[in-house]
Amino acid sequence: MKRIRLPLTQSAIKKLKVGDEVLLRGALYTARDAAHKRLVEIAKKGKRLPIPLKDETIYYVGPTPAMPGRPIGSCGPTTSSRMDLFTIPLLDRGLSGMIGKGRRSKEVISAIKKHNGVYFVAVGGAAAFLAKKVKKATCVAFCELGPEAIYLLEVEDFPVIVAIDSKGRNIYEKIGTKKGGRKKAR
Repeated sequence: MKRIRLPLTQSAIKKLKVGDEVLLRGALYTARDAAHKRLVEIAKKGKRLPIPLKDETIYYVGPTPAMPGRPIGSCGPTTSSRMDLFTIPLLDRGLSGMIGKGRRSKEVISAIKKHNGVYFVAVGGAAAFLAKKVKKATCVAFCELGPEAIYLLEVEDFPVIVAIDSKGRNIYEKIGTKKGGRKKAR
């Protein structure tokens, strides 16, 4: 098990390999479809984004309302492919890490490799458990979007797995032959 303090550094990213189990600690942002669309629209206009992206990590999640005494409600990962259309412009702006669930497009995988980024997956169906790893949650942009707003989360020992590393290796592919050829997982 590896431990990483956020924000991500290039040296930490380069040490990660597909399949590594990681515990994240520090600050990360949340964003889903609506927030991603707005970020990309702002970027296309050449305007300043409401959050910094350089070396930051975005968790694809729409948290439920917090129970009394808790910083956040259940917060399980959203299907990442829904953000693929918006991911490359954000990587171009310095985004280093993403957390979600499921496969990514070939274009996003190439962009992760090009920008020395990393894509983590969090366990789907463990939303209540993951919420216990969030120590603080603050809405920082597009608050009118409710659960689809951008939140700044402070996390401690937030468990993820490296699904796509900075070399473009992908957990959704598997070694197929003794010669090291790859086959797509079914």
